[in-house]
Amino acid sequence: MERVTAVATGKVQGVGYRQFVSVCAHRLSLHGSVQNVSDGSVYIIAEGPPEALEEFLRLVWAQAEPEIRVEGLQVTQGMATGEFKGFWVKW
Repeated sequence: MERVTAVATGKVQGVGYRQFVSVCAHRLSLHGSVQNVSDGSVYIIAEGPPEALEEFLRLVWAQAEPEIRVEGLQVTQGMATGEFKGFWVKW
């Protein structure tokens, strides 16, 4: 199991991006969370198998979503901590 943390920038708040990320994570059976950050970015933590995380990072660019515009995705990879049970949208 591995872990990725990512900071998404662009038009990612107020457009359903956190819910979109959550749906992607659930489809891939990943654990973690997604939350807005006060600077307008969105912070994502996901844990799971490397292949699923790779697909997840491809999907969270949201290229087919007309309201969402991810302009940057800063990703850090590491070892999973196992601290999450499920995937949560933090408000």
